[in-house]
Amino acid sequence: MTVHPSLQPSIDAWTHTIEAISELVQPLAESEWNRATPCPGWSVRDVVSHVIGLECEALGDPRPIHTLPRDLRHVVDEPSRYMEVQVDVRRHHTSPEMLAELEYTVIRRQRQLRNEKRDPATLVRGPFGEQVTLELFMRLRAFDVWVHEQDLRTALGVPGNLDAPGAHIARDLLLHGLPKVVAKKAGAPAHTAVVLDVHGPLEFLRTVRVDAEGRGTIDGSVSLGPAVTLAMDWETYVRLAAGRVRPQAVADRVKIDGDQELADAILREFAVTP
Repeated sequence: MTVHPSLQPSIDAWTHTIEAISELVQPLAESEWNRATPCPGWSVRDVVSHVIGLECEALGDPRPIHTLPRDLRHVVDEPSRYMEVQVDVRRHHTSPEMLAELEYTVIRRQRQLRNEKRDPATLVRGPFGEQVTLELFMRLRAFDVWVHEQDLRTALGVPGNLDAPGAHIARDLLLHGLPKVVAKKAGAPAHTAVVLDVHGPLEFLRTVRVDAEGRGTIDGSVSLGPAVTLAMDWETYVRLAAGRVRPQAVADRVKIDGDQELADAILREFAVTP
C-alpha cells in the first residue's frame, strides 16, 4: 500500500516549498533572521518558528507549555494567541539552533509522509485543534508553507516560486473563500456578478454570482455585464487574499471597472486568511 493518490499533490507541493524555505534561510546572517515580514509582529525567525511548530504538531509532538508576554500587540484573539506559542517559545533561539531544528523537523516529516498509509477521509487534528480530514489537512499545510515562503521572500528581497505547485493549491483555497467575501461580507445585491481577472505567473478568470437568496457561487465562465471587474497580478491577489497588505497600499496594481462602491467593499473584505 502506498500514499493515496489524492494526497500526493499536496505532499509534493509541501516538499517543494519546505525545501525552498530551507534553502532560503540556510545562508542567512544572524541579523537577517530579525527582518520584519508581512506577517504582523513576525520576523523571519518567527515565520520559520511557526512552520517548525506546526510541523511538530503534525508529527504529534506535544505543544509547548509556555506563557506569552502581555505586550504582543499582534496577538489579538484566541487563534493568534494559539499560533503565537510555537513562535514565542523560539524567539531567542540562535540561527544555528533554528537551522538544526528545521532540518530535523523536515527529515521527520518527510519520513512520516513517505509512510503515510491512512485514508484521505481519516479525521485528524487541524491547525487550531479542530477535526479535519487528512486530505484537507495536507492541502492546508501545503498552502500554509507556500504563503509563508512568500512572506520570507518578501522580507529577504528574493522573489520566486510564484508558479510553484504550492501556488496552485493556494489559488484554489483562496478562491474558495471569494463567494463569501462578495455575497456576505461585502453585501453584493442578489443577481450580481463580480469578475476576478488575474494575470502573471498564474492566470485565471473567475466569476462570483450572487443568487436570489444572497448566496454566492464561483465558476470559470465569462459574465456579460458584471457589476464589478477586478483585475490584478497574481502576487497582488495573494497578498490581498492572504491579508498581507491593505487595498490602499496596492491601489495602483488593481484595476477596477464598474460599481466603485461595491468594489471598495469587496477589497476591504478581501482577506480570507488571518
